[in-house]
Amino acid sequence: MENKLTPEKLNLLKQVALNLRIDSVKATTESKSGHPTSCMAIADLVSVIFFKFLKYDIKNPKNPNNDRFILSIGHTIPIIYAAWKNLNVITEKELLDLRKFNSVLEGHPTPRFEYNEAATGSLGQGLAIGVGMALNAKHDKLDYKTFVMIGDGEAAEGSVWEAAELATHYKLDNLITILDCNRLGQSGESIHGHDVEKFERKFQAFGFKTFSIDGHNIQEIFDTLNSAYNIKNQPVAIIAKTFKGSGLQEIENKNGHHGKPFKQEELENIIKELESRFKLKYQNIKYTPELPNKTNINLEKEKIKISLNTDSNTNFFDLDQKIATRKAFGYALQALGNANKNIFVLDADVQNSTYTEIFVQKHPERFIQCFIAEQNMIGVSTGLESRGKIPFAATFGAFFTRAFDQIRMAGIGRNALRLCGSHCGVSIGEDGPSQMALEDIAMFRTIPNSIVLYPSDGVSAYKLTELMANYYDGVSYLRTSRPETINIYNKNEEFKIGGCKILRQSKNDKICIIAAGITLHESLKAYEELKKQNINVSVIDLYSIKPLDKNTIIDIAQKSENKILTVEDHYIQGGLGEALASELSNTNIVIEKLAVTKIPRSGTPAELLNFEEINAKTIVQKIIAICC
Repeated sequence: MENKLTPEKLNLLKQVALNLRIDSVKATTESKSGHPTSCMAIADLVSVIFFKFLKYDIKNPKNPNNDRFILSIGHTIPIIYAAWKNLNVITEKELLDLRKFNSVLEGHPTPRFEYNEAATGSLGQGLAIGVGMALNAKHDKLDYKTFVMIGDGEAAEGSVWEAAELATHYKLDNLITILDCNRLGQSGESIHGHDVEKFERKFQAFGFKTFSIDGHNIQEIFDTLNSAYNIKNQPVAIIAKTFKGSGLQEIENKNGHHGKPFKQEELENIIKELESRFKLKYQNIKYTPELPNKTNINLEKEKIKISLNTDSNTNFFDLDQKIATRKAFGYALQALGNANKNIFVLDADVQNSTYTEIFVQKHPERFIQCFIAEQNMIGVSTGLESRGKIPFAATFGAFFTRAFDQIRMAGIGRNALRLCGSHCGVSIGEDGPSQMALEDIAMFRTIPNSIVLYPSDGVSAYKLTELMANYYDGVSYLRTSRPETINIYNKNEEFKIGGCKILRQSKNDKICIIAAGITLHESLKAYEELKKQNINVSVIDLYSIKPLDKNTIIDIAQKSENKILTVEDHYIQGGLGEALASELSNTNIVIEKLAVTKIPRSGTPAELLNFEEINAKTIVQKIIAICC
């Protein structure tokens, strides 16, 4: 970067900063909602970043080498929309449609506006997404910078510091964090107020190169960003002391104005006061950002195909061979990595339990160890996915619960994350309830456009993992089990999202058993015992829980005397049984459920399945009680 700010350029940046303040006030006043005073705090910072440092092809926001700007303090998005308006990306009319139903300019950033990098607004998540984007640049040898603007209030979130530690671990000198230290939160003073040194010491402790600046001094902002470009082998944090309501004397740096737009009758006087304060008149400007360097990176999506018949590990998938679905997932990842260079795998220090270590053996350069920081792992995955990568993130299913906020924001952001939760249900055995995923189906079912897949053997786990790699409409979740299970499908079996498999059926079935995972194997054992007692039942493998194959299930249930018994290794609330009950609510099919209803404990898998009454013995007893 050039190291001199000419008088002409300085005047331009001052003009932009005034325009950004006024445009933010106008837009929030028009919408009668929003956070104008928070926007005004960062006006000078945004002016320098967008109109001096950002290399960006404004005609192509998807350009792989564009600099990235992530607004973690999502409620200040009006000033970013104002920046795009001053860059002639949107019109003034479009800006003044802020927060209206048919506008893509929502109250917090979402990808409905294609220049937004990520869905933010649930505070504390932007830095992790930035880490993912910076890692992508390092891997692809691209020279773009990732700017992340965070707030002093959200810096109380632990997820911020998870991301900060990982940024240092990977020496992300292409990541620049700007902390808006404006002192005031929503209801009072933030944790450190205007003590910028405390924030600076925190980032230094995490290994960042830090700068403390006056966030309203454009020359100082420029000089600091210029210096930041020359830092090597460590990320940068700029702590900018700012004032909420900057430019309006009566409210500047005063509590009680958060999230309060100005009234229409106040607007004219506010604009006059801002023009007087900065000795400039609001006027249109002409500016086009410097274009990024050209790259041959292609972000186009392509169909990824893998084959069990030609896989080097094919012998593990022979019929009646035993393999854990978590291990089959690992083999599938390795095959996907062989087939496509955009497959990335992220781990939370459990690679030898989730078997992502199988991927690492062949593709270590595309493996990201996030350590025991699941929230950050999801954020990093989101950043990678937004830059065209196909990330698979895996941990124990139970531990995704702590990252639910990040997962739901990925849903809002329409990010195609591929998540695998292992060690599901009580069948993991002796480790006890803290390690057992018993809420995960319910959690992932709630995410918009999500899919929830639950394999019961190695073949289905392998092929469902392939389906996830090619699903781009939202978050996908694969639920894998710890114990080894027998392969019940041959290698040529085909699976589809929204499908199921009819494993057993006769002409005089009394009831249909629907299960997946461990309890499918228990259901097949129960089928054999019931057959000995001349009780015929049908059995369905509901490997796709969301979406599910409603039509096939209704057809088989109607042929099974309109009775269904669901069996699952998951709490009864929100699981497979309730998903099915919801879909079949307007039919006359009776649904009974067996699920985990008691807080589990340590024990063998067999003891726990019996304790929770989801084993073959209980299934037989339940069906006899229903049908005989």
